Amino acid sequence: MGPEIAAILGRDGCSSTLSEPGTVVVYQRQGCSFEPVREMAFALDQDKGLKELRAKMAELIGFLNGCKIFVARSASGALYFELEKAGFSVWEISGKPADFLAIILEDEEKERVAAEAVAVTGIPAPAERAPGSFFISIKEIQGRSPALSSKQVLQQFIREGQFRELEIICDHVPPWIEMDAECRGFSLRSEKLGPNECSVRLTKTSGSCGC
Repeated sequence: MGPEIAAILGRDGCSSTLSEPGTVVVYQRQGCSFEPVREMAFALDQDKGLKELRAKMAELIGFLNGCKIFVARSASGALYFELEKAGFSVWEISGKPADFLAIILEDEEKERVAAEAVAVTGIPAPAERAPGSFFISIKEIQGRSPALSSKQVLQQFIREGQFRELEIICDHVPPWIEMDAECRGFSLRSEKLGPNECSVRLTKTSGSCGC
């Protein structure tokens, strides 16, 4: 049996979000196709607070039972932080599963191969320009190593949060950066520098969202 991929789907059979009622379907690669192997209804009462949210997410993660790839139309906030914290690879894609499952699996394999290569060569780190102020160009790094993802380079650094300010040059703002920054008490400001290039600046704020 092949690897599994989970997706939250709306009534139209297209990818949805965890903040909307839907069905979480787990697909497994079987030969040249993906087959649904289990599913569960998912609906969150937003009025019941963070404790209820975490309980529902714990239930969902238990249902996923080893599946570590999750797909939604959009991903942000505490719901997706819980998935990230549990070690999930979260993808933002619109459409029907038949259109994106094979693409995701292919990209996941590329990331795995890149991670193995990075384990040998080492991951580039942000440079400290001044005490507590760091800079890194993801755009330049990926120009040299296209298979290297922004997560591989920056996620651990941002999650450790040992900086006052971090400037990132990239071609777009990765959604996971917005989510991790918010949940670790950093404000985020982006500025378009030119075609396919922007500056993203994370700055430490006085508090966090409590994720």
